[in-house]
Amino acid sequence: MSSVSDPPLDSRSTSELIQDLAELTARLVRTELALAKAEMSAKAKRAGVGAGLIAAAALLSVYAVGALVVGVILAVALVLPAWAAGLVVGAAMLVVAGLLVWQGSRQLKRATPPVPAETIASVRADVDEITTRARR
Repeated sequence: MSSVSDPPLDSRSTSELIQDLAELTARLVRTELALAKAEMSAKAKRAGVGAGLIAAAALLSVYAVGALVVGVILAVALVLPAWAAGLVVGAAMLVVAGLLVWQGSRQLKRATPPVPAETIASVRADVDEITTRARR
């Protein structure tokens, strides 16, 4: 509230009240900025921890896929010699990788150039129609 040394509000001049308002506004802005900084710092820390956990999961997934590949090789090795099982599984993985690259490159070619060609053609047709009608 008010202390004993503060004059009553009605005895302050307008310039004093405006000066107090400016000081209080500046203090409020500084406080809000400090709060925003603290909040963003906490969120950045959480985001960093989350990104680290996702990276650890990705690394473990790579190892898990490797373990699954070894399991497939060992399963095929029950029928073929171990070296042949490794070659068969490795070749199959290369074929799948090649198919993925081929499909990916097809998709990239269909996406380039990144220009909305159909929209441009439609707008040109609209402009041609408008200019034709305007000439009549």
